[in-house]
Amino acid sequence: MAKLPPPRAWQRMLSGRRLDLLDPSPLDIEIEDIAHGLARVPRWNGQTRGAHIFSVAQHSLVVEDIARVLKPDLADRWRLAILLHDAPEYVVADLISPFKAMLGGEYKIIENRLMSAIYRRFGLPPDLPEVHRKLMKRADQAAAYMEATKLAGFDKAEALKYFGKPVGIPANLDLTPWSADKAEKRFLARFKALGHG
Repeated sequence: MAKLPPPRAWQRMLSGRRLDLLDPSPLDIEIEDIAHGLARVPRWNGQTRGAHIFSVAQHSLVVEDIARVLKPDLADRWRLAILLHDAPEYVVADLISPFKAMLGGEYKIIENRLMSAIYRRFGLPPDLPEVHRKLMKRADQAAAYMEATKLAGFDKAEALKYFGKPVGIPANLDLTPWSADKAEKRFLARFKALGHG
């Protein structure tokens, strides 16, 4: 009996790169692939109001904007780390937190490998210093609260219970969902503004 080949564990990107999910190499990561993918991955499983999905790319820009309000003197390299905080989702999609909890450790291992490779690709340490990780978490939770109440149908009490009180919300925060093309272009523009590209 013929032995079956091992299952394919790589994703082919539009750039032509093949990213191995089990052993991702920084050399196979391109910012254009990340921006393109994240602009087409919906937050909240697509259960949001608006003519377009609210994409992970747009969410990433919101989180980085909130972090900038919370810590105005934050160096650009740490702002870049925050902008890229959900970058693995360009390959593995945005699974909602309850589903991630059900999947357990295997999913987290794959996500962490991807995150480390992405950070290394752009000159960042594979493990962020705790102070920056905490800032990223605060900004991410504030964004989640605002998205939950403005886009995903949560009432304020329910959002407060799951995401905590939002801090650092920019006065001009606009959560109107963008087209995928607009989200991709703005994500790339912010990446370049932070000293890359």
